[in-house]
Amino acid sequence: MSATAVHSLWATAGGVTSAAPGEKFQAPVIEYTQLMPVLIVIGAAVVGVLVEAFVPRRSRYYTQVFLTVVAVTASFAAIIGLAAGGHGTTKAGVVAMGAIAIDGPTLFLQGTILLTALVAVFTFAERRLDPASHGNRVDSFAAQAASVPGSDSEKAAVRAGFTTTEVFPLVLFSVAGMLVFPAANDLLTLFVALEVFSLPLYLLCAVARRKRLMSQEAAVKYFLLGAFSSAFLLFGIALLYGYAGSVSYAEIAHVVEGSVTKVDPALAATMGNDALLLIGGAMILTGLLFKVGAVPFHMWTPDVYQGAPTPVTGFMAAATKVAAFGALLRLLYVVLPGLTWDWRPVMWAVAIVTMLGGAIVAITQTDIKRLLAYSSIAHAGFILAGVIAATPDGVSSVLFYLGAYSFVTVGAFAVVTLVRDAGGEATHLSKWAGLGRRSPLVAAVFAVFLLAFAGIPLTSGFSGKFAVFKAAADGGAGGLVVVGVISSAIAAFFYIRVIVLMFFSEPKADGPTVAVPSPLTMTTIAVGVAVTLALGLAPQYFLDLASQAGVFVR
Repeated sequence: MSATAVHSLWATAGGVTSAAPGEKFQAPVIEYTQLMPVLIVIGAAVVGVLVEAFVPRRSRYYTQVFLTVVAVTASFAAIIGLAAGGHGTTKAGVVAMGAIAIDGPTLFLQGTILLTALVAVFTFAERRLDPASHGNRVDSFAAQAASVPGSDSEKAAVRAGFTTTEVFPLVLFSVAGMLVFPAANDLLTLFVALEVFSLPLYLLCAVARRKRLMSQEAAVKYFLLGAFSSAFLLFGIALLYGYAGSVSYAEIAHVVEGSVTKVDPALAATMGNDALLLIGGAMILTGLLFKVGAVPFHMWTPDVYQGAPTPVTGFMAAATKVAAFGALLRLLYVVLPGLTWDWRPVMWAVAIVTMLGGAIVAITQTDIKRLLAYSSIAHAGFILAGVIAATPDGVSSVLFYLGAYSFVTVGAFAVVTLVRDAGGEATHLSKWAGLGRRSPLVAAVFAVFLLAFAGIPLTSGFSGKFAVFKAAADGGAGGLVVVGVISSAIAAFFYIRVIVLMFFSEPKADGPTVAVPSPLTMTTIAVGVAVTLALGLAPQYFLDLASQAGVFVR
């Protein structure tokens, strides 16, 4: 067979038809300005990889921190520019050949992810909490991630003062995937974005400096269960393609609504087959609910949160939820609005067991990181109540809740890094007894975060819960609000129990100390407290902002 014939077959198989003689080849149209927030972060991540290869070891830490902070800040500035240019409202549209949607929810969620990543990166860069090792300051990450825990090569790396500065480009790659995930406008882009942000997180979970075996176990569990959920998502994509003959959100929605005009002859036999639609949609929902941490797809959450380095846990707990809920909203509101009667009862059940399961199991926890993990599961249930509303208010309330929740979470995990004993972070609850007498300021700050999680008035948690419960009630899900209020009451018990333990228990003589952090972690905690109080005391501006950003482009 001639080379020309092979090329012709290959082009036809790839869906590309050869241009007729004299006809010009049409290049793809890419709107680089609208994609600038993502391009900045990916570009910086690639530069970060080159820094690891070419910059001397002693200079890498400062170079990577500077590069990461500048990239995230520049990307956020690009989001502000797009929003000011009307791309979230009047100029909202689909870019990159239909792969990415730039609209209000996209810009709001991308901005939230970037601000969360910025304050989380400060905790990654913290180097004053552990005592100096062989005259070198150390951070939360293994000296040499590739060395076997306890081996001679690890000891040599510690003595030499090595640090795993690769965590910074990994964070940037993860953030880039998270920026695309809620903006994806076709199922393949959704899947690629999922893998781009998940794979760096699997690695980041495995590189704790202390308790390395637990950290590696957490990473393996996260990887295996994450691969399992990705398989569900991919199989669901295949079924939806068989149903609609397209992976584009708009095309699938047209087929669901019965308004499609053009049918591919090769797919005519399966198009419109409701079994493919229902099974495929359920499988994609399963993949997204896994990332959200909803019951019964939550099994990975407590072990991974406990085993991962605490700065990674804070970043992952906040940013992953924002990205995953953004993708879930777009799927349900743009692709499957014609199936609302089918998915609402299922999501009702998931939301109820998630709220009650997270709140009840949290009561039994004795480790502060596991407690916050089950707390995050309960919060996923509260946010699902807003998703189920299936109204514009539901979207805006979810956006507001995600913004409020992400800063509280990063701040709370930043406080957890400060309480330490000889073995590193003292995460067992018994170690926190009397902390309020030993270090009143740290205990008071942590109490503010716990009260926000509990949804006490004058904190961002109350404003967020009120918004999602009001949207759910207005959307006809009053029963869900009742369950949500009961779950909140159960959850308040274990948050207040920790506050009582800190302020009304006698400190133990051999109790942990509170490390004095650098301005980096102080900034993270201060921003967390400021946002928590600002969104609690004066939430209206931010509620209006979320309301303006709550319209998806179709």
